[in-house]
Amino acid sequence: MRFNEKELVHLSRQPSERAAELGMRGPKRGDVVKKRLVKLVVNFLFYFRTDEEEPIGALLLEQCRVEREDSHTFSIAFLDEAERKYLFECDTEEQCGEWIDSIIQASYEFMRKNLVFYRTEIHRLTGKDPLEQYGISDEARFQVNSLQLTSRDTL
Repeated sequence: MRFNEKELVHLSRQPSERAAELGMRGPKRGDVVKKRLVKLVVNFLFYFRTDEEEPIGALLLEQCRVEREDSHTFSIAFLDEAERKYLFECDTEEQCGEWIDSIIQASYEFMRKNLVFYRTEIHRLTGKDPLEQYGISDEARFQVNSLQLTSRDTL
C-alpha cells in the first residue's frame, strides 16, 4: 500500500475514537511488551512512545483478525501474515472488550456490510432503495449479493 508519511502523521493527530496507554508487543520473535500510547483514528491504529508526539508505527485495520487472547489481552493478525501477531495488554477485561469492539467496527468492510444490511432492510420495509437518490444504487460494492455476515471478528 502506498502512503504519504506527512499525511499519516497529520491523521495521527486527529481526534481519536479511542486512545489509551497499553502494553504492546510487536510481531517479531523476541519482541517484549512495551508501554505505548495507542490511538484509533478512522481505520488506523497508531502507536507512539509515551513521551513522543509522532507515531512510531501504524496498522491499517483492513483484512485482519482481532482476537481475545486472555481476559486482558487481544491480538491483531493480518490475513496474509496470520503467524505475525501484534499483542495488546489492557488494564481491565472491560477495556479489552471495548478495544476489540472499536477495532472491529473501524474497518471499511464492517461499515460496508452494515450499509448493505440496512439498505436491504429499508428496501424490504419501504420498497424503495435508499441509495437511489445519491446515484450509487448500482455500484457493485453496495450490492446485497456480495454480503456475507459469517464472521464477526474478521475485518
